[in-house]
Amino acid sequence: MKSTVSWTTTEGLPPVSVHSPTHPALRPGVLQNLTLPNRYVVAPMSRASATDNGVPTEAMAHYYARFATGGFGLIIAEGAYTDPCYAQAYGNQPGLCTDAQQAGWKVVTEAVHRAGGRIILQLIHAGAVSQVVNTPHAPSAVRPMGKMLDGYGPNRGPYGTPTEMSAQDIRDVKAGFVQAAVRAQSAGFDGVEVHCANGYLLDQFLTPETNLRDAPYGGSIENRIRLTAEIITDIRAATAGDFLTGVRLSQAKATQPDYFWQGGLADAARIFSAVAEAGAGFIHFASEKKGYAYHSSTSDGESLCHFARATTGLPVIANGGLQDPDLAHDVLTRGEADFLAIGKAAMNNPDLPNRLATGRQPEAFTYELFSYGVSIEGQAKWEGERRGLPQS
Repeated sequence: MKSTVSWTTTEGLPPVSVHSPTHPALRPGVLQNLTLPNRYVVAPMSRASATDNGVPTEAMAHYYARFATGGFGLIIAEGAYTDPCYAQAYGNQPGLCTDAQQAGWKVVTEAVHRAGGRIILQLIHAGAVSQVVNTPHAPSAVRPMGKMLDGYGPNRGPYGTPTEMSAQDIRDVKAGFVQAAVRAQSAGFDGVEVHCANGYLLDQFLTPETNLRDAPYGGSIENRIRLTAEIITDIRAATAGDFLTGVRLSQAKATQPDYFWQGGLADAARIFSAVAEAGAGFIHFASEKKGYAYHSSTSDGESLCHFARATTGLPVIANGGLQDPDLAHDVLTRGEADFLAIGKAAMNNPDLPNRLATGRQPEAFTYELFSYGVSIEGQAKWEGERRGLPQS
């Protein structure tokens, strides 16, 4: 049975100063059974900081806990791979398919909860864009556009052509997501986010250029979103109580930053209704590469966040440059979204909500943060140098 989804809205409230402690981003909100102190969410960001066998580390626990200390209402932890054979995207990515990985994540959730925070885990299968699997599996044998990402493993250059998945492979993918969600609940997470965005496996099924299959998982857009919807339904059935299960969607892919859904709002209507009917507790719409205004809208300028919120009744998490208090104010008061996911700007502003509440400006993000790589340890070394601390 689907639980009732509710949230507090800022729509229709009187305007406030964007630098005021009464900024709408600082007002409480509700995601299903989670009462959150504000509308700020840490977006899932790949940090390649787990052990070689995918076990989260103490450094990761400290890293996530400081977002809670800094005032973020919710943390979405980086994508954890859902099976040991085909799901992993890059080196030193955390997983959630072994007892050791589950125990490592439990240390993370306990640290966040001690700091007064809430945390959910993004679940991911890389599909064709894996940088570590020798024979990646995908909806169809279509070679991904673009090149492998720097900083996420030894591989470079173009992606290879993946193997088309069998019916059994698809059943295995569903089982992997479900077991990972069950493990996430046992590890103390407050929920999970199913990753159907940014060009990873479930988004490959959704995208007609990478899904050349026939029914039941190819052809019409209803068939192409079917796998994601079935995974959401199966997770809801397998987890206890009001464990939160949301979904991340996007138009753009990591290798195609200018990709838009071909059918605009018509496609969006079918996608949003499918995940809502499956039991999703929220929709997180990602607009990372070129900002909120560019990719949270259709190619002809219709707001997808507002459309998702209006047509499904689900709370919507928006993303893309929303550390800007003026933009955040507008998105919330116009009723386009309920929560704001902050990505890179949160890395060097883990206290962003506290800064807004006290009128302090956030530090501008700089790619110098990755001077020693994309890992948490690399960031810690860079931060230490800035503070003049001795380096080992």
